[in-house]
Amino acid sequence: MAEFLNPDRLFPADPSTRKIARGLYEGVAALPIVSPHGHTDPSWFADNPNFDDATSLFLTPDHYVLRMLKSQGLSYDDLGVPRKDGAPVAEGRAAWRLFAQNFHLFTGTPSQLWIDHAMQWGFGINERLSAENADRLYDVIGERLKEDDLKPRAVLDKAGIEVIATTEFALDPMKPQDRLEAQGLTERVRTTYRPDDVCDPDRVDFVSNLAKLAEMTDCDTADWDGLIEAHRRRRAVFRRFGATATDHGVPTAHTADLPDAEKQPLLDRVLSGQMQAGDAQLFRAQMLTEMAALSVEDGMVMQIHAGVRRNTDPSLFASNGPDKGADIPAQVSPVTDLAPLLNRFGNAPGFRLIFFCLDESVYARELAPMVGYWPALLMGPPWWFHDSPRGIARYLDAMVENAGVYNLAGFNDDTRALLSIPVRHDVWRRGVSAFFADMVARGLISTSEAEGFAGYLSTEAARKAYKMG
Repeated sequence: MAEFLNPDRLFPADPSTRKIARGLYEGVAALPIVSPHGHTDPSWFADNPNFDDATSLFLTPDHYVLRMLKSQGLSYDDLGVPRKDGAPVAEGRAAWRLFAQNFHLFTGTPSQLWIDHAMQWGFGINERLSAENADRLYDVIGERLKEDDLKPRAVLDKAGIEVIATTEFALDPMKPQDRLEAQGLTERVRTTYRPDDVCDPDRVDFVSNLAKLAEMTDCDTADWDGLIEAHRRRRAVFRRFGATATDHGVPTAHTADLPDAEKQPLLDRVLSGQMQAGDAQLFRAQMLTEMAALSVEDGMVMQIHAGVRRNTDPSLFASNGPDKGADIPAQVSPVTDLAPLLNRFGNAPGFRLIFFCLDESVYARELAPMVGYWPALLMGPPWWFHDSPRGIARYLDAMVENAGVYNLAGFNDDTRALLSIPVRHDVWRRGVSAFFADMVARGLISTSEAEGFAGYLSTEAARKAYKMG
């Protein structure tokens, strides 16, 4: 057990500092989990079915895993990833065997740590996946998944998940949320309003999506004021289902604050298919500022996830769709890009903007000073490629010195894999404990202050940032 999951993993190597970190971690390890942003399937919680098998639990939904396997020439068909055209792919056991044969590729990566821990946490497995044990572990996991204590709601209870937020697009029919509401579960399982499907003119279905939004809201979305009213009404529906936040996945952090006279002509060009160079980006930028205005109005927390080039492999996108691993971080310029939005709303009472980016180069140079000044702005946790042990360490080192602790939004797991939630939060809590243990060891803060900081960043910061407490 000690070799498989070292109890002091991720703590400092220095024995005295490690002892401090261990003590801090023991104080936060069992705190409730607030999971305020992620991509788990709401029907899991509405219907509470048994999960199918190890492959659908650990392999096919995990783009971190898939991208590594693809980098070594493995086929998504052979890994059992469903195709858009419905063509047959490898069945679960065969895909699992292939995964196990190549699990050595993940040595030293966060994926190995997450999967090892999730297998131990959920199934009592104390050995690493390999070609030799693949079939046996597949059967062990399959048998355990038939039991009630690994149904989705039971996993929430076992993990101590106080509240979890899913993410739905503006045009989502919200059928699982109807069932959650009927069962009185929308305070524990909350939705999040993500309007990318009706805010991004680069989407091939954008024009038809605006027409659908018009039908859903009884608003004229070809009129600028009607478009904003449609969002206002749709946001109200999401709030009925527990939403406290919106989320905006954008390639850049550009925002705009156009004069009223320029907004309708921009929408006209977008709808007519006669966009000028830069119109798609300008539309997204203006819509971010419009969403901020609506957040000032209705109190919903605004999240911006910026700085990623999505679906960079056209052939994979054509065969398997989005979110399969072919996404690459990109540069952002928060000071310049967010200026139009912050100049209007950065001091607005009650407005809260949580910013995430994949460009670590701007953490200390721009974002720490920004969140250390603007009342509305909080820094989201390390995201996607950086929600890792070293990524967490780099983030805390870059942010805390200039932004402090209370301008950070705590942690969210941003995952599609339910069993990875307690595992990812555990990595964060260990990283936080290690960071503040070092500050204690160097005489910068007291042990009691470190205990307070570790507890705050483990649970309370997310409650406060997302207005869930």
